[in-house]
Amino acid sequence: MVSYKVTLFTGNRVAAGTFNHVFIKLVGTEGESERKWLVGFKGASAFIRGAESSFTVCAPTSLGKLVLVEVDKKSLLLFPEDSWFLTKVEVKSPDGDTFTFPVHRWISDSSVHRFREATALRIIDDQHHLGRYSREQELKEREEDYRWHVYAEGIPHCIKADGPTSLPCEVQFSFTKTTEFLFTASSGLSELKLKGLDGCKKGWTNIDDIDRVFCCKQTDIADYVQEHWKEDSFFGMQFLNGVNPILIRRCTELPRNFPVTDCMVFPCGQMSLAEEIKKGNIFLCDYKHLDGVKTNTINGKKQYLMAPLVLLQKTEDKKLMPIAIQLKQAPAEDNPIFLPTDPEYDWLLAKIFVRSADFSEHQLNTHLLRTHLLAEVFAVSLLRNVPMVHPLYKLLIPHTRYTLQINFLARNLLISEKGSFTQFAASGGEGMMTILRRSLSAVTYTSLCFPDDVAERGVQDVPNYYYRDDGLRLWEITYRFVKGVIEFYYKNDEEVQQDSEIQKWISDIFKHGFLSQACTGIPQSFTSVAQLVKFVTMVIFTGSAQHAAVNSGQYDYGGWMPNTPISLKRPPPTKKGVANEDTMLETLPDVNVTVQGMATLWLLSKQSSDFVPLGEYPEQHFSEDTPCEFIKNFQAELEEQSRRIKARNENLEVPYKYLNPEEVENSVAI
Repeated sequence: MVSYKVTLFTGNRVAAGTFNHVFIKLVGTEGESERKWLVGFKGASAFIRGAESSFTVCAPTSLGKLVLVEVDKKSLLLFPEDSWFLTKVEVKSPDGDTFTFPVHRWISDSSVHRFREATALRIIDDQHHLGRYSREQELKEREEDYRWHVYAEGIPHCIKADGPTSLPCEVQFSFTKTTEFLFTASSGLSELKLKGLDGCKKGWTNIDDIDRVFCCKQTDIADYVQEHWKEDSFFGMQFLNGVNPILIRRCTELPRNFPVTDCMVFPCGQMSLAEEIKKGNIFLCDYKHLDGVKTNTINGKKQYLMAPLVLLQKTEDKKLMPIAIQLKQAPAEDNPIFLPTDPEYDWLLAKIFVRSADFSEHQLNTHLLRTHLLAEVFAVSLLRNVPMVHPLYKLLIPHTRYTLQINFLARNLLISEKGSFTQFAASGGEGMMTILRRSLSAVTYTSLCFPDDVAERGVQDVPNYYYRDDGLRLWEITYRFVKGVIEFYYKNDEEVQQDSEIQKWISDIFKHGFLSQACTGIPQSFTSVAQLVKFVTMVIFTGSAQHAAVNSGQYDYGGWMPNTPISLKRPPPTKKGVANEDTMLETLPDVNVTVQGMATLWLLSKQSSDFVPLGEYPEQHFSEDTPCEFIKNFQAELEEQSRRIKARNENLEVPYKYLNPEEVENSVAI
C-alpha cells in the first residue's frame, strides 16, 4: 500500500465550516485511490472555520503524478446539509512531492466536485483522459452556473439569476458583506439623519435649509465643496479630479454647433480663440449623449436634463477656467451661450445645469457602463470559459470578487422600475436606457486603456491633473505585474493562439460585452503575448483603479446637492438677465429627491469592513515561486505609490486620494 498525506484547508470566514461527512478521492496519471471518508481524532471539529486538518489516504500502488481530487460531503442525521468553504487541498506523496489543488469555493450540496492540480500543464490534460474529462466537466458545469442574460437590448449582457441567493455560492457576498450592505441600505437615511425628509415633496426655499440638512454628515472634501462650489476654478477642477474625469479633451477646433466668438470670451481683445487653441490651452466637454433624452417625471413634475457644451481655458496660473457654456446642442436664439461676464445667476444656473448633466453622464456611462457592466462581462466570461487551474483564472479571479452580486443588487435596487435612480434622477427610466445604448456605441478599446485614452484626449500635459498622473502610474505598475505573470506561462505568440480557453474568453467578451461591434476595436481573438498582456491589464485596471476613481468620491462631490443635482425641475433660461436666487432654488430638485440622492451617494461611497485593497490576495491561487515573487513586487510598488500620493496630498488644498492603492479595492465590490 502507498500512503498519501492529505491536508484540507477550511476558509477563515463566517459560517465557512461544515459538520457533514467529508470524502475524498485522489486521481493520478497511473491510477486512483478509493473514495475515503475523512474521519480522525478531531471528529466533527476537523472542518470548522479556519481549520487545517490532515489525513492519510492509501492506494494499492503509486498513483503517479496527481492531477485531480474529487471531494464530496454528506449530511448527518444530527446535522443537516450545510455549506462549506474549502480553500485548497494539499497532498504529499511518499516521494516527498507536494501537489496543491486550489478550491476557494463553497460546497453546498452532496455532489462530487472535481479540482485539478494547481501546476498541471495543459499538455497533461491533452495526454490523459482523466485530465481532459476534468477540464471539460468543470467548464460544462460552469456554463450551466454562469449563463448569459439580456437585461435590456443594446447594453452589455449580464449573468442570469433569479436573486442574490441563486448566484453560485462562490461569487456571493460573505456573511459580513451581506449584513453590512443590507444594514447600510436600510439605514442610509438614518445615518445621514434624513429620516422624515424623504417624504417631503416640497421645493427648497432658501440655501440655508440645504446647508442644515447637509451638515448632518460631511467629509473634509464635501465641506470644501460646499464652500467653493460657486467658484469657476473649482468648477473647472472637477473635470480633472472629480468623479467624472474622463470627459474633458483638448479642443483642436470649435464644434460647428458651438459658435463661440473671440469677442464673447476675450472682450478686451487681448487674445484669440484660434491662438489659444493652437497653443493647446482650450478644452471641451461635450454631453452629446444626453441630447433629446426623455426625462423623468418626479412628484408629478416634469424634470429637465440638458446636453451642454462647455469650453474651458488653461490659464497662466495653471488653472482650468470655464469660458463659455451652451446648454443645448443646437445653437438658437433661445439657447444663449453663457459667459462668466453674464449676471451672477445666469452664469451660476448654467453651471448648475452642466453639473446636473455631469451626474447623469457619470452615473450611466462613466460609472455603471464602463466599470460595473464591463467588469461583470469580464467576470462571467472568465467563470464560463476558463478552468480554475488556468493562469488567467488565477490572475483575474480576485478582481471579480462580489462583482456579480453587487451588479445584481444595482439592477434591483437602483435601475429597476422601483429603483432609486429610476425614481429620483432626471435620466431615470426610458432616458436611462437611451443613454446607456448611446454610450456603449461610443466605447472604444482605446478609451478603456488608460495611457491610450489620455493620449487620444490630448490631456498629457494639463497641469494638476492628478487622476491622470496617478492613473498612469497605476497602469504601469499593473502592466509590469501582468506582463511578468503572462510571460512566465506563455513563451511565444503561438502558445497564446493555440489556447482555446482564453480564445473563448475574449470571444464571449466581444459578443456579450460589446455586442459584436468591430468598430469598438475590442479584440475578437488573441494573436500575441503582448496583446494578451495589454487586455488583461485593462481588465484588472477597469475593475479596480478605474472603478475607485469614479466611485469613491461620489458623496464628497455630490453630498452638497447644489454642486451635483441629480435632477432639475425647471427648464434653463432662454435669455439672460432674468434669473435670480429664487429662480435657482425653484430649479433645484425637491427635498425628497435631494435626500434620496444624498443617501444613495453615501451608500455607494462607503467602504466595507471586508474591503480588499488592490494587490492583496488573501486566497492564494498561485503555487509556483515565480508568480508569487511577481505578486510581492507588485505589492511593493503599490506601497511605494501610496507613499508618493500621501506626500503630494499633504501640499494640496483638495487632496486627490481616490487612486491611492490603499483605497483602491481589488474589484467592483460596491
